[in-house]
This record gives sequence, structure tokens and C-alpha cells, in this order.
Amino acid sequence: MFKSMSRGEIEYYRKQYPAGTRIKLNAMDDPYNPVPPGTLGTVQRIDDVGNMHMQWDNGRTLALVIGHDSFSIVQPEPTTMKLYMPLTADAYERNEWGDMENEPTPMTDREILSHEDSIIAALVKNRMPEESERGIMHWYHENDSVDKKVKSCVFTAEARNGKLWGVAECRVVGELTASELDTLKEYISGQASDGWGEGFEQREIETHDGGEMYVHLWNFDDTWSILTESERFAPKYAEGLPEMCYSVQESTGDLIVIKRGEAGYYDCTYNTDDKQKNVELADYNNAKLGVTPEQRKAMEIGSLCGWDVPGADPANYHVAPCQQKGGMTFG
Repeated sequence: MFKSMSRGEIEYYRKQYPAGTRIKLNAMDDPYNPVPPGTLGTVQRIDDVGNMHMQWDNGRTLALVIGHDSFSIVQPEPTTMKLYMPLTADAYERNEWGDMENEPTPMTDREILSHEDSIIAALVKNRMPEESERGIMHWYHENDSVDKKVKSCVFTAEARNGKLWGVAECRVVGELTASELDTLKEYISGQASDGWGEGFEQREIETHDGGEMYVHLWNFDDTWSILTESERFAPKYAEGLPEMCYSVQESTGDLIVIKRGEAGYYDCTYNTDDKQKNVELADYNNAKLGVTPEQRKAMEIGSLCGWDVPGADPANYHVAPCQQKGGMTFG
């Protein structure tokens, strides 16, 4: 007879083994037809008495009894996540007598990119022996979910869009929450500015003409940021759209206001009970704001589907003259 679990114990195990957790069976306490040891499966749910319902890879669905059956969690394979940051460099050139100049010269993006191989090699060379397994996560001294999920993080560089970017290349198990990603970004930013990066920017790298350059993963510029690949390079379709526009909700005929970058819409104080009147008001107010029919359509799609979709780009629309007055409604 198995001992029943308390409500608190069941909730604890539900947090420990959420749906989707991969399990490897070690042994099952079932005298009749147990699932063979070594079988892999996926947790479906834990019921109100503490049984762990499974979908085994061999097709069976026999539940596990927590505390009696022996099993272990199979960690998913880490995936690579890259965080991009602006990379700058200063060069010290040799004068006509062969001596190094005292004052540095900021390097252009093209000049930095031409030294891509040397910079990456220097980044690798700057790694310490202690970092061989986890990179800069070796110095992360918090016992939290970020430490558990981020198995390693190393600095490297990558050419994108004609420019060399500093990259924090992370190996991550599972998905980071928004809070965890913010914590990781803050930690890497600190390493880029005052920790690992401070030591690296003092390492001279030889330039093609025999001079020296010093590369910075962080700088004092207010525009410096550390962003994911999608945040950094995804098309920003909403750029250039007006701050707001007027539209008409198709199902109700109400006059509404759409604000750039915000989901949904706002009720408008100018709204009337007459849909056609609201269409005319939307056209009139948009004309006063200088909002084109193409911009209005892009604003409607952006507020419905997100501001990073192609539909939020007014360049994707060509509104015929006959449609330019009251021809579009928001629904």
C-alpha cells in the first residue's frame, strides 16, 4: 500500500517535473508488466494523488509512482544563444621614424572588420584556464536558475551587415524567462565593461601595417546595448510610422485610436453612433496628422499582429485612389 501524498508534496513535484520533462526509467515497482528499465519518456501531468502520467517512447502510457519507481531526468541538449554588442577599437600607428604614436585613432567599422581573424584569435587567447568548461559563467557566483540553465558563455566576434560585432555565445538548456534573460544580460554587460572585457581591451593586437590596436567590448556611448539576435537584427518595420492614427472598428463601427508600438486600440472621445460619420472623422483626423492610407493600414496590422511583422511596414501597401477615403476599417 503506497503512502498518500499531501497537497503540498504534489504541488512540489508538479513544479519539479512539469509537463514536457524528459525521464529515463531506472526501475519500475510493478510485478505484472513494468516498463523496461532504460526506457525514455515524457511527463504528461501529475494527478491529484501523485501519479506521474507518462508518454513512453515505446508507445506505452503506464504512470510512474513517485517515491516508489526509480527514474532520472534527462537534460535536454543545450542550444546556442548569441547576444550581440557593439565592438569598437583604437589603433596606434607608427610614425615616419617607426615609433608608435602617443595618441590612438578610432578605427572605422571597415578597418575593424578587416582584422576579424586577429580579433577572434585574441578573444580566444584571453580566456583563462578556469574558463575552459563554462567560460565566463565560471565567475557567476549565484546559485539560481540562470546558473543552472546557462552552461557556458564565451566572448567572440561575428561579422554582420558589414560590421564586426562583439558576441557573447551562450550554451543554454531550455528557455530563459524574460527575467532570466535580463539577469544574464546584466551579468555579461558587467563582464564586458569591468571584468573580462577590461582585461581584454588592454591586450594589444597587431595591425596589418605593424601598428597596434586595442578592442573594446563595451564603451561609454549611451547607445551601447546587449541584445539577442532577433532584437539586434530583426527588421524594425514600425520605424517611421506615426505616433498614432485613427481607424474604425469593423464589427462595431466605433472610432478608435491606434498608438505605434502598442497592442490593441483605444476608445476615441470623438466617437459617434454613426459608422459612416466615424469613417469620415478617421479620414479627417488622419489627414490633419499627415497619416497616409498606407501608414494607417500598417498601424492597424501592427496593433493586431505585432510591430515586427511585414504587415507593419507601409511599404508593403499600395492603396488605390478609390480606397483612400474611408476604404479601410479595423476589425
